[in-house]
Amino acid sequence: MTSYVLTVSCKSTRGIVAAITGFLAEKGCNIHDSSQFDDLETGLFFMRLTFVSQEGATEEDLTAGFAPVAKTFGMTWQFHNSSERMKVLLMVSRFGHCLNDLLYRWKIGALPIDIVGVVSNHFDYQKVIVNHDIPFHHIKVTKENKPQAEARLMDVVEQSGADLIVLARYMQVLSDAVCKKMSGRIINIHHSFLPSFKGANPYKQAFERGVKLIGATAHYVTEDLDEGPIIEQDVARITHAQSADDYVSIGRDVESQVLARAVHAHIHHRVFMNGNKTIVFPPSPGTYKSERMG
Repeated sequence: MTSYVLTVSCKSTRGIVAAITGFLAEKGCNIHDSSQFDDLETGLFFMRLTFVSQEGATEEDLTAGFAPVAKTFGMTWQFHNSSERMKVLLMVSRFGHCLNDLLYRWKIGALPIDIVGVVSNHFDYQKVIVNHDIPFHHIKVTKENKPQAEARLMDVVEQSGADLIVLARYMQVLSDAVCKKMSGRIINIHHSFLPSFKGANPYKQAFERGVKLIGATAHYVTEDLDEGPIIEQDVARITHAQSADDYVSIGRDVESQVLARAVHAHIHHRVFMNGNKTIVFPPSPGTYKSERMG
């Protein structure tokens, strides 16, 4: 039996859930998991279901049959075959903790994606990537060649068929044009629970201010630097007895876990855009098959 995910968002009104579940029942489908949220402030409704087709309905059958239901409620919707892995392009500069963490989770099956390539503006991790039989693309970025570098990046995206770009501590700012073209398809990790410490040496800044919590934020990339819709966050408590180097080590662990959880949520279609915010539904049973995600 084929497993599917159905994602739906629309204006909130009566009868949506009944229409969706009724359609799936008519198609011989059995619902395994369902999450929904009614945003009273925006008047929007969000729903995610996982189900199996017990009578062999294909994705094309489901899509064609559901179209009239969706039109009635003005839905934004899509069926996703759970067996199809999302194609992901990773980008990294000189800090490799997030990259190595994602590669490990991918290798053991905890992160079911197809890594179609790694892009870097340095050569530090070329050997690591090549040893994983993953295409490595070195794209040097300077003020003078940035338009050409981004054109080459978009060529890599197109040729690889990447559905998602993950900035695993990629330290170059993407242009507004790239952010708009890939809207909702680029995830970044920010080295702060809140974007309080920007620029160089953020953990040193936190140390000098004597903060008691450090953390990380994974978000979608927009034209506003580090201000995109937040997908996942976490913090770690620290004390006055710890050094600036301790802050860096603890912070890197948090960054890796937060980024992995954000990618996991995205590839399983659990994240819904809701204006400047996101709706993130919990994992379906059985999605963490090899290990807990941090």
